[in-house]
Amino acid sequence: MDDVVPRVPEQRGPEDARQPAAEASAALRFSVLGPVRAWRGAQPLPTGSPQQRALLAALLLREGRTATAGELIDALWGDDPPSQALAAVRTYASRLRKVLSPGVLISESGGYAIRLADQHTGYSESAGPSGSSGLGGSLDLALAQELAADAEKARATGDLCHARALLNKALSLWDGEVLASVPGPYAETQRARLDEWRLQLVETRMDMDLEQGYHAGAVSELTALTAAHPLRERLRELLMLALYRSGRQAEALAVYADTRRLLADELGVDPRPGLKELQQRILQADPALAEPSAPLTPEPAAAPVRPAQLPATVPDFTGRTSFVSELSEVLASASAAEGRVMAVSALAGIGGVGKTTLAVHVAHQARGAFPDGQLYVDLQGAGTRAAEPETVLGAFLRALGTADEAIPDSLEERAALYRSVLDGRRVLVLLDNARDAAQVRPLLPGTEGCAALVTSRVRMVDLAGAQLVDLDVMSPEEALLLFTKIVGEERVASEREAALDVVAACGFLPLAIRIAASRLAARRTWTVSVLAAKLADERRRLDELQAGDLAVKATFELGYGALEPPQARAFRLLGLADGPDISLAAAAAVLDLPVSETEDLLESLVDTSLVESAAPGRYRFHDLVRLYARACAERDEQPPGERDAALSRLLDFYLATAAGVYAIERPGDRLVDDLEGTEYGGLRFTDGSAALDWLYSEAAPLLACVRQSAGTERLRRAVDLLWASKDLTESGANSHQYETTARAMCEATRASGDARAEGRARTVLTDVLLVSGRIEQAEEEARLAMELADSAQDTTAASWGANNRGLICLHQGRYADAKPFFDQAIAGLRAAGNRPFEATSLCNLSRAHLGMGSIAKAVEFAKRGVAIHAEFGRTVRLANSHYAVGIALNRADRHTEALGQFSEALGILSDHRQRLWEGTTHFRIAEVHLAARRPPQAAQHAEQALALGCIGGDRMRGNVLTLLGRALSVLGQVDRARACWRDALSLYEQNGAEEADVVRALLTPAKAA
Repeated sequence: MDDVVPRVPEQRGPEDARQPAAEASAALRFSVLGPVRAWRGAQPLPTGSPQQRALLAALLLREGRTATAGELIDALWGDDPPSQALAAVRTYASRLRKVLSPGVLISESGGYAIRLADQHTGYSESAGPSGSSGLGGSLDLALAQELAADAEKARATGDLCHARALLNKALSLWDGEVLASVPGPYAETQRARLDEWRLQLVETRMDMDLEQGYHAGAVSELTALTAAHPLRERLRELLMLALYRSGRQAEALAVYADTRRLLADELGVDPRPGLKELQQRILQADPALAEPSAPLTPEPAAAPVRPAQLPATVPDFTGRTSFVSELSEVLASASAAEGRVMAVSALAGIGGVGKTTLAVHVAHQARGAFPDGQLYVDLQGAGTRAAEPETVLGAFLRALGTADEAIPDSLEERAALYRSVLDGRRVLVLLDNARDAAQVRPLLPGTEGCAALVTSRVRMVDLAGAQLVDLDVMSPEEALLLFTKIVGEERVASEREAALDVVAACGFLPLAIRIAASRLAARRTWTVSVLAAKLADERRRLDELQAGDLAVKATFELGYGALEPPQARAFRLLGLADGPDISLAAAAAVLDLPVSETEDLLESLVDTSLVESAAPGRYRFHDLVRLYARACAERDEQPPGERDAALSRLLDFYLATAAGVYAIERPGDRLVDDLEGTEYGGLRFTDGSAALDWLYSEAAPLLACVRQSAGTERLRRAVDLLWASKDLTESGANSHQYETTARAMCEATRASGDARAEGRARTVLTDVLLVSGRIEQAEEEARLAMELADSAQDTTAASWGANNRGLICLHQGRYADAKPFFDQAIAGLRAAGNRPFEATSLCNLSRAHLGMGSIAKAVEFAKRGVAIHAEFGRTVRLANSHYAVGIALNRADRHTEALGQFSEALGILSDHRQRLWEGTTHFRIAEVHLAARRPPQAAQHAEQALALGCIGGDRMRGNVLTLLGRALSVLGQVDRARACWRDALSLYEQNGAEEADVVRALLTPAKAA
């Protein structure tokens, strides 16, 4: 450009000659979507006085076009320019030339322009505009315009995911107020224009969010946006739709009522027709509103999760031709191009008849018709502990890519999310060994294009819409063919009669035939006649069988008899353990063997079909095989005490490992020193995340081990295991199973007369009840726990119980009563040297002083708690102490400091996967914002609390809804506020909470006005 633009003296200063070549060649960049700034490469450049920045902004916003001196004077000063305005413009231009690269700011036709040679923009799209006459990607505004244009193109082609990503990238270029601190009428006009454009981009992005089904996450952002822009009807319309799709119809209608009143009061107009139409559709529960207008699209960075959970099909599958044809036809109806339906087939028959083998074979054949994956679960319906549907849904949701923290607690919510995740996908679900139709219904996809295969010992006549298939034993011809495929044609051909005798002795049950044939195939010295002779002895076949299941148990006996002694011992002892499956490390504890040897044994048992491989490193028994293995243990295990010893080692393994996890999560806590001792060690972790992974993945078998220890000499250790794994309930991940187990242990310890064990069991149950907000029940359990701890001289449980009773007093507003309990807890914990728990009780004591009006003492005690916890690292309890300080500081009206404390707590809680505590902290942040008169932020954090859930159950949810209503009321969204209050009142009335009176007062017309 220097070659074609005449230079004038002011264009070049002496420093230009000294400018390094590398610096001169670096690309220039400018920003106007925030402060007006310039960079050469990564080096910021000085842009001078506010008026000089105003000149630079005016030239940048003309995108390379020339601005006359008169236009620039009007831009900087409007109708009242100074007498030396023209000279000032020339001075500003001269100073900018010295800062920018040579030839960038040029004089032309009595005016000025900024032009750049073609530069790398940092963004490329094949359709993106470029050119050397403008600024291209060198100006943040130009880049935002390119991104927005490409987003519109992507949206037009149906690529909503890419369009949304492009808009997010464009919006990220805004950095505070546009043209911040730039004076002049031109800057003011452009500021308003660009703010309006940004809002339009936000609305477009939010619209695409709802098109893709991200309505739940949009509520919080839209609540804040409508508070900031109350007269913007499009935002209100999007909020109504997001609320309605989140199941909050009353609030959605309340938004419309708030909007109509606000528009009438402020502008004297009615809402636009689109908003009115949306209100009517919500009132009529229009089905079209319930679903996004485009298929749910994953985030661009995450590839769709395609589960492939089907167990391996057997290579020698035999017969069942008519069943395979019938089932394949049903599955094909779900994947047909026209008239697609959700297909369900239910196979019924006795155990061992081959239901699973047939279902898996058919499912593998149909895999091509279900490109989005296949799910599988053993529902354990034939046993005494059938799988809970909510547990299965949790596993399915994780397999489909749902994060643990996004999985809700209740069965109904999990089932709804499961169906939503499957919407638009073609997935085959194999539900094996179901108990009844009630167990199956929540697990059915419910959407077209998907299909489910169900196996069960009962005919599911009450499973609506299911294709029922009754599976009988094999015909003699099919049974012989299966036997021949496994053993080999040569060996069977010469002894056909003997082979028929074998399959007849197996009752023509496929599983029995397979095990018998595998034994023969593995023993080359045996003839078929030898095997037939062995099976002919009914005393050996039916030794452990009961009426009704003779054929199945005979089959198990054949497989068990083929095992080598180490295999048989492993089969017997591993069958003793309850739980849906067992890990390799836990199995090694049961067998008291090294992990490598245990793995060899388990894999050999998998080969015999007596044990299944649930996943890498995890193994499971079919429920009937487990019962048979236990019968074998009672009959064969010598000495008999080895059965109890095996279960004792398993309990030791879980207790030692859980204590280690507890110690990592709560360093310095002396509880682990006061747990029952173990003889068998557990796993050791150095990483807190890996420790928590183990705890959550082992939750079901660990809790089953606790329950199985009721009524045994292992009772005390079982209670301590439950205590050490308390994160399972505090995180909200396994609350239901944990509570069920805690109640079972309370009953077992009471029956045993062991005061120490019962006191600890009731302490654990108290914790469960406090987490769920059932304060009255918690009070009774805590009282009993303390009495038992005192009688047993269990100082650890007594201190814990005193702390719990203090917490209960806090919940009941009895702050003076709470103080002596916390004092007692602190004294006991201090005497025991349990400084982290002492710090926790100090923070709780802070809450008591706060309730009594001693704010200074409250802050002091909470900060003492923080100081102690900080010595032990970034733990959950440190987060809890920051939380306590934040509450005290908020009461002291030190809002900024309070927010800092809550922010510290949030970061820690997120790292430790404490979802319920995260939600509770968001609630406290909302309280601070409301107290500081920032209702938009209060509403936004309250929404996050509702989404995450809180410690305290329904009662705390009522508190969050009440606060959200207060924030919305201040924002003028009175009808939506009243909808929140009505929901809160319903929760309070269900729990008999005294807060109900406060909400009733808010809902009375006088108060609301």
